[in-house]
Amino acid sequence: MSDGLMIEVANLTKRYAGRTAVSDISFTVARGEIVGLLGPNGAGKSTTMRILSCFLPATSGTARVAGFDIFNQSDEVRRRIGYMPENNPLYPDMRVREYLKFRARLKGLSRTRTRERVDVVMEQFGLTEVQKRIVGQLSKGFRQRVGLADSLVHEPELIILDEPTIGLDPNQIRSVRQLIKSLAQTHTVLISTHILPEAEMTCNRMVIMYEGKILAADTPDNLQRLMSGNSQVIAEICAPREVLEACWSEMAEVEQYDVAPAQGEYCRCALTPLDGVDLRPRIFAIAKERGWPLRELTRSRHTLEDIYVQVTRPDEEEA
Repeated sequence: MSDGLMIEVANLTKRYAGRTAVSDISFTVARGEIVGLLGPNGAGKSTTMRILSCFLPATSGTARVAGFDIFNQSDEVRRRIGYMPENNPLYPDMRVREYLKFRARLKGLSRTRTRERVDVVMEQFGLTEVQKRIVGQLSKGFRQRVGLADSLVHEPELIILDEPTIGLDPNQIRSVRQLIKSLAQTHTVLISTHILPEAEMTCNRMVIMYEGKILAADTPDNLQRLMSGNSQVIAEICAPREVLEACWSEMAEVEQYDVAPAQGEYCRCALTPLDGVDLRPRIFAIAKERGWPLRELTRSRHTLEDIYVQVTRPDEEEA
């Protein structure tokens, strides 16, 4: 295995009776990366994570974590993984500190090391103030923090988080997101989500899954560039509409344009470039040369939702 890789998955398949949950997928995750498994419910994200966590056997294919085979060396793999499943199964009748000490001991830490690590993760995840409270009486946001602390208490190299922000309010989501981003300094993180902005804000790289297959795997910026061929440029210019239309019709780099009245004497121009050319420098130069006041000049940025719709669109719709 390459020293730089934490996860290597090759031709992994998982079949249930009459259904293929994961179909011949291959991907890698480098050490220190935060990688997002992105897809709708039923895409195969949770199944993939359960296989990597040694909770579920694969039907075929291979996978290695930190150089260890998940099938033949599962004990070694488990020692190196912190896994928080989607339903975050905590013990609701235990107190926070008691629960984390119990989990640390289960994961093989000595009594002394358990005390040290429980103090560290409680501080890290803002749980010190609630350490004596019953887990079942905590808010959903605090329970997610307990789950994250549990996954980190034994200092794993790889953290696997299945839908870690599901059911949280916006402030709790922001808090958990910051915690996850802070982990990448010392850990590798594999996170699943179907919330597109969440993945864009958290992950270095995206693996887009659909019906058990991987459709795309790249950085958010590179996925943006794949789509940039039809990125419109929006310009708000103070000039007569017919003059602007004549200008854009003569510009060879403009594939199509739409000019509509805007507030005041301005017109809003939506310009689609040929072959992904960035029209902004040219538009700025023309406006300056002709003395047209310019109050907006932006390139529309595709959301991951646009990218996701593009790569998951069935072939028949593209015809």
